[in-house]
Amino acid sequence: MSKITLTPDDIEVSFTRAERITGLVRDQTIPRSAVTDVTIIDDGLSATKGLRAPGLGLPRRRKLGTWRRPGRKELVDVRHGEPALRLSLTGHAYQAALLGTPDGHTLARQLSGPPQ
Repeated sequence: MSKITLTPDDIEVSFTRAERITGLVRDQTIPRSAVTDVTIIDDGLSATKGLRAPGLGLPRRRKLGTWRRPGRKELVDVRHGEPALRLSLTGHAYQAALLGTPDGHTLARQLSGPPQ
């Protein structure tokens, strides 16, 4: 499971070694200034849109990697039955990040407020 760490300036998303290999993803550092919107999604697994390229997709279980659709690239890390945060981004390699986390509501409040 990826780890989301908030710093005063950044959101750090760290993946395990197995996740980096199977999802073909790298650890990401997202500047908090790049976040334009934060949304809580109850079912992150069904919220992914587009085609997986590259990444891991286990039907009804797990999605991890990059999902693409015209003009949009999204970092995805979601599991079945887990809420997710959708971060809309600007000025970053990804236009959005969909990250499953049981602490979604807490992280959303922290991201919506001033940096701590």
